[in-house]
Amino acid sequence: MTTRFFLYLTRWSLSLVAFGLTVTMGADSNKPANPAKHWAFIPPRRAPVPTVSMTAWPRNAIDRFVLARLEKEKIKPAPEADRVTLMRRLYLDLIGLPPTPSEVEAFLKESTPDSYERLVERLLESPHHGERWGRWWLDVARYADSNGYSIDAPRTIWRYRDWVVDALNRDLPFDEFVVSQLAGDLLPEATLEQKIATGFHRNTQINQEGGIDKEQFRIESVFDRLATTGSAFLGLTIGCAQCHDHKFDPITQKEYYRLFAFFNNADEPEIPIASADQISQAERIEAEGSAYIKKLPEKDPMVWGQMVAWEQSLTPAQRQALSQQVREAFDFAFEKRTDEQKQVVLTAYVEQAPANRVHQTALARIRRQRPKIETAMVMRELRQPRDTHLFVKGDFTRHGEKVTPGVPAVLHPLPPGDKLNRLDFARWLASAENPLLARVAVNRLWQQYFGKGIVETENDFGSQGARPSHPELLDWLAMELTSQGWSLKAMHRLIVNSAAYRQSSHARVDLETIDPNNRLLARQNRLRLDAEVVRDVGLAASGLLTQKLGGPPVFPPQPDGVMSLGQVKREWRTSPGADRYRRALYTFFFRATPHPALVVFDAPDSFSTCTRRMRSNTPLQALTLLNDGAFYEFARVLAARVLTESERSDAERFRYAFHLCVARSPTVQEVQRLNDLLHTELNELRLQPEAIRTAKAPEGADPVEFAAWTTVARVLLNLDETITRE
Repeated sequence: MTTRFFLYLTRWSLSLVAFGLTVTMGADSNKPANPAKHWAFIPPRRAPVPTVSMTAWPRNAIDRFVLARLEKEKIKPAPEADRVTLMRRLYLDLIGLPPTPSEVEAFLKESTPDSYERLVERLLESPHHGERWGRWWLDVARYADSNGYSIDAPRTIWRYRDWVVDALNRDLPFDEFVVSQLAGDLLPEATLEQKIATGFHRNTQINQEGGIDKEQFRIESVFDRLATTGSAFLGLTIGCAQCHDHKFDPITQKEYYRLFAFFNNADEPEIPIASADQISQAERIEAEGSAYIKKLPEKDPMVWGQMVAWEQSLTPAQRQALSQQVREAFDFAFEKRTDEQKQVVLTAYVEQAPANRVHQTALARIRRQRPKIETAMVMRELRQPRDTHLFVKGDFTRHGEKVTPGVPAVLHPLPPGDKLNRLDFARWLASAENPLLARVAVNRLWQQYFGKGIVETENDFGSQGARPSHPELLDWLAMELTSQGWSLKAMHRLIVNSAAYRQSSHARVDLETIDPNNRLLARQNRLRLDAEVVRDVGLAASGLLTQKLGGPPVFPPQPDGVMSLGQVKREWRTSPGADRYRRALYTFFFRATPHPALVVFDAPDSFSTCTRRMRSNTPLQALTLLNDGAFYEFARVLAARVLTESERSDAERFRYAFHLCVARSPTVQEVQRLNDLLHTELNELRLQPEAIRTAKAPEGADPVEFAAWTTVARVLLNLDETITRE
C-alpha cells in the first residue's frame, strides 16, 4: 500500500468516524470469537410467556411478548384498526383478493364476538389461500416458465406450481413440504405428486447455447441448488464457502462440498403425465416411426450424404432451433458419431428438410395416432453415483480431495450410514433438531404480515445478519410450529388473531424518534401490494377476474414489442376468453422478458431465490396503472359496472366505486374531488366528442358519460390506498 493511498484511507476513515460510523480494516475483523455459539446455532427453547401490566390488550401469547418489550420502552400499542380495514387486511393477506361490497356489508352486520375469528377460518379454507401463499413460496423456489440465459426457451414446469398451491391449501406439514421438494422421488413408493414436488430444484436456469461446456453449467445448477437450499431452509449464506472457508460463519469449504455431494448425484429427467395405456400406445407408435426412419438408408444409401449436406447448410439460428440432442451430435464429425447420434440427426433431417416431404407425410400418418402426453420436470437419483471433489478456489476444473456427503459440524449430526443420499439430507434438514428451519420459516411468515421479519436479514441468520428484535418470541413461534405438527395454517391463524396484527397502521408522531422503523411493533405497517396482487385487485374490482385454479400458464395482454427485447424474439399470443383475466400467479413468466406490469411493481426476476421482495415507489408505477392497456381495460369495465349495478345518482356511484376498490365509503372531501373531476371530464368531452376512445358503452348509457366515468375509474385504480394493505 502506498503512503498516499494509506493517507487517503485514513482521511476517509476519520471522516466517517466524524459522522458516528466506525471503519475496520481487514477481512476477518467482524468475525465472532466463537461462531459456533452464535444464537442461531443454539436450539430454540420455549421461554415463559411474559407477564404484562396492560392485561386487557393481549389476545394470545404473541401479544405478551410484543407488549412486554413495548412496556419496557414505555410505549403503548396502537388502537385496533376499524372493522373494514381489518377485513380488507385479512382478505389481502390470506387470499390476495379484496372483499366484495356484499361481503363487507355482511361482515359489518355480524354482531357475534367471534365474527373476526370465523372470517379467518373461512379465508384459510378458501382455495385462493394456496394461490396467495403459493406465490410467496414460488419466489423462494425461483419459479419461472422459461429456461433463462440468452435463449430463454419455454419450459413445462407449471405442475410444480400447482403442487405448491395444493400443498398449502391442504396444509401439508411444513417438514413434509420440505422433504417432498428436496427428495420426493426417493420416498418409499413415491407418488407422482411427490415426484412433481422435486420441481423445486428443477427451477434452475438451463443454458442451451451452442458450444458451451455442459459440465460447467451442470455444476452451476448444483451451486444454485445449494445456495437456494441454504437461503430457503437454513437462512445461511452457504455459497460464501464455495471458494474458501466461510469468512464469518462456521462452514468450511470441505463442508460446503460435502453438502454439494447430496445434489451432485441428481439426474434431470422429464417424466410423462399419463396413464399406463397412453404411455404404452405412445411408445409403440414412436417405435414404429423410428423403425421407418431407421430403414431409410437401406432403401436409399444416398441419404447419409444428403443429411450431411443439409447439416452444413443450416444457419446458426436454424441449428439453435433444433433439440439439444441434435446439437450435441453436431459436435462430432459424422464418422465419429455413435449409431444413436447418427439416428438422432437422421431423424431431425427427415422431419425438417424440405426435400423430405414424402417421408414427412408418411411419418405424420404414423404419429397422428399417438396420444398427446405432457411431461413434468423432476429430479431423479443416478444409479451410479458421481464422485464429488472439493473444487480448488471454486474452479470446477481443479479437483481437490474427494469428499463424501455430509453436513456442517456446527449443526446436528446426520444419522449414521455409508450411502447417504438426498432423502437422508432432506430428513436431516426437516428434523425438529435443526435449530434453523423452524426459526427461518416462522420469521418469513412474520415478514409477510409485518413487512419485516423478527430477524430483519431473513436470508442470513449467521453472525453477519441482524439480531432478532424479539428473540424470545422468535423461539416461542419456532417451538409452536413444531408442536403444532409443522402446520403453517396454525401459524397463520395465530398471527392474524393477535392484537399486534390487528393494530392500526396509522403513523405516530411519538414513535418518530423512539422507534422510527417500527421494530417494536407499536402499530401495524402499511404495505404496498405485491405485483401480482396489484393486478388481481384491478381484475376483482372490475368484475373481470376468472377464479379458475391451476393449469398451464396464460398470456394476458402486454405492451407490443416486449418479446423482441430478448436475444431470441418470441411470440406472445394473448390468451382468449376467460384465460385473459386469470390471476397473475398464472401469467407465463419469461426470465429474459418478464411481463412489464409485474416488473414495475418489483416482481423478482427468478434468476435466483428471492426471500424478500423489495418495495419501490416510482412514477412508472402510477403511469402503468393509468396507461397500461390491461389497466385501462379494467377501468373501462369498472366504469361500466358502476353505471349498471349502482343507483343512478353520482353520489351512490362514487360510493359503490369506492367500495369495489378500497372496501369503504368515500369521505365528503373525496366525493367533492371526484365530482369535480367527473364534471370537468363531462364538459370537455361534450365539447370534443372525437376524443372519446372507441369503446362500446353499456346498453342505454351515454358514451360521453361512460368515457367520463372511465376516467374516474382510472383514478380510483391508481389510488395509493387501492394498491396498499393498510
